[in-house]
Amino acid sequence: MATDNRIHFWRRNAKVPGSVQPVYGAQHPPLDPRLRRLYPKDTKLKFNNLKSKKTSSFHEFARSTNDAWDIDDDQEDDDFFGGPALCSTLPSGFTPKQVATSTSLIVFSAFKEVVQKIPQQLSTTKGNVYDVFSAEQHGGMSHLTEEDAEHEHVNGKVVKSNSEVHLSSSSVRSTLQKQQSLPVRPIIPLVARISDQNASGAPPMTVREKSRLDKFRQLLASANTDLEELRKHSWSGIPREVRPITWRLLSGYLPANKERRELVLKRKREEYFGFIVQYYHSRTDEHYKDTYRQIHIDIPRTNPLIPLFQQPVVQEVFERILFIWAIRHPASGYVQGINDLVTPFFVVFLSEFVMEDMENFEVAALPLDTQRNIEADSFWCMSKLLDGIQDNYTFAQPGIQNKVKALEELVSRIDEDIHNHFKKYEVEYLQFAFRWMNNLLMRELPLRCTIRLWDTYQAESEGFSHFHLYVCAAFLIEWRKEILSMIDFQGLLILLQNLPTIHWGNEEVGLLLAEAYRLKYVFADAPSHYKR
Repeated sequence: MATDNRIHFWRRNAKVPGSVQPVYGAQHPPLDPRLRRLYPKDTKLKFNNLKSKKTSSFHEFARSTNDAWDIDDDQEDDDFFGGPALCSTLPSGFTPKQVATSTSLIVFSAFKEVVQKIPQQLSTTKGNVYDVFSAEQHGGMSHLTEEDAEHEHVNGKVVKSNSEVHLSSSSVRSTLQKQQSLPVRPIIPLVARISDQNASGAPPMTVREKSRLDKFRQLLASANTDLEELRKHSWSGIPREVRPITWRLLSGYLPANKERRELVLKRKREEYFGFIVQYYHSRTDEHYKDTYRQIHIDIPRTNPLIPLFQQPVVQEVFERILFIWAIRHPASGYVQGINDLVTPFFVVFLSEFVMEDMENFEVAALPLDTQRNIEADSFWCMSKLLDGIQDNYTFAQPGIQNKVKALEELVSRIDEDIHNHFKKYEVEYLQFAFRWMNNLLMRELPLRCTIRLWDTYQAESEGFSHFHLYVCAAFLIEWRKEILSMIDFQGLLILLQNLPTIHWGNEEVGLLLAEAYRLKYVFADAPSHYKR
């Protein structure tokens, strides 16, 4: 009888297969989420549950939040969003929610127009990304499995999966009908590309992007970099070419004074390798062997589908970074999840020397001094990040507990339907949001999206500790329709632990951050509105 009950428990929802499903994150994806039947058919990416279609003034909102948007771009913004004529027709006196809602509509509409032009822009280039997308639309990549994923890229090229021959043409057509809910865009391989979508195979740099890059270079070239100005420009994303130096500056690792930077870099890098000589041999000591053992176990689990992180050289680098940090921070020591926080820094600093196909790049081919510099810089920048959120990793992790509770209170204010839905089916926020706080959403988003997200976190004051709360709230509301459609406990948990973000890019992250900023703008300085 007990066995029958268990079988009935897992089979009472037709959307859940007949056995317990493994839990994946964005970095450990299941089959292509478009082909899994764990989610409703309509998984169209949608920034919010938009009830109002009224238009409002984007410029009116932007002027009140100029630290969140590019400055001196008014003319470009006019051109992008429809010109002054449109803005002049918009009524005033809108609430922040109405303004943000309309802003999201305008941005998404503009993006849709741009995407529709991509085929024409790329049609003259043989073997481009759009060709891959077209092949996928004809069934070439629509069935990728977790086992097949590693075979989809050989020397940076997309090759046909071995399992493709087993698909009938009718099943392909059936699958394609279910893909209509996804936005039309060049396909991103399921083994998530590390580089952002402006690199390697994407459309050429636009005039706007080139202008932004010139602004960054001008700021970075000055004798004393204006860090406040640099933060304003970085909020909406940092160009790939200047991201490494910008991250070093915004994290506090490098000084604003240009003349002192080389001396500081040399001293800090020597200091780190002094720690290696001083401490690393103690990893086999009785007092530290458990810490080292846990690090040694966790490292291969870090981005297991990306070949870069499975290289012995890279894993040794991560082991040294994490062990030295744990030795020097005895209040917390090493905690599972910290291993994920090294990867964005390592990838960004590696990108100075690797232009394409970073996922398969052999780090051992770099000069030894370059490898050492990447390792030291990753250590110091990760240390700066963790200094601001160390209470997340001390005994009982009180920082995470407090943030999860704050998220619950915030969601109860901004979307009571979701909050009550969780209560109805006895879903605790800690069951899904603990990982969001512990790993800073790195298990929920592809790595390229995490890097874009961290551009803004570095630009925000207390970005990793405070602003992250509002990003998590916006991220949860993003899946409102899917959440409310789930009518049982296990369905909700499977959804919340397998959110289909594998095809996300810079546009989705930008909209997510805009909504998070709106929530912060409304709630952060209004405690009476924050709690009931």
